[in-house]
Amino acid sequence: MAVRVEHLVTSGTFSLDGGTWDVDNNVWLVGDDTEAIVIDAAHDADAIAAALGDRTLRAIVCTHAHNDHIDAAPELSDRTGAPVLLHADDLPLWKRTHPDRAPDGDLTDGQVITVAGTELTVLHTPGHAPGAVCLHAPALGTVFTGDTLFQGGPGATGRSFSHFPTIVDSIRERLLPLPSATLVRPGHGDTTTVAAERPHLQEWIDRGH
Repeated sequence: MAVRVEHLVTSGTFSLDGGTWDVDNNVWLVGDDTEAIVIDAAHDADAIAAALGDRTLRAIVCTHAHNDHIDAAPELSDRTGAPVLLHADDLPLWKRTHPDRAPDGDLTDGQVITVAGTELTVLHTPGHAPGAVCLHAPALGTVFTGDTLFQGGPGATGRSFSHFPTIVDSIRERLLPLPSATLVRPGHGDTTTVAAERPHLQEWIDRGH
């Protein structure tokens, strides 16, 4: 059974620093016909569970702990028994959304998550959030970037817990050196490639966001 990437868009709100915005989030499922992982359980546990079907959910991986990326994680975990995994540096953000429910395990830089015989390596890429991570799956020619890198530039850094020079360093050092053909699958919006984004780093630095 071939491993595959499945894409689901869910809708809800993002809240931070006293503001709330309507958002559409990308939810990624990686697996085969028997097992999968979910990357960012956003907004709608029912829709994610329906996409999962009768497969075993091995893990719910959080690229960071902004509420729009984790709001459905505890419910999905309770329904499936899958552990919720988060980088420890994002625990302060997590607790703002789920003060009474801790993640089940830590994500660490260089950690390898295996599903359906395919390895995904955790890359710690702070900047948008202190514990932001990306997941690089070389065998699939893809990297799941959360809100670190989008088509057209870095994730937002104008709110609490974020820092523009840090996200630039993360993108420069961890993402742009990946093979040019690597598909960049972000937490919102369209898929792009490393080759398409790499030439624009200086533009992003010059504009400051």
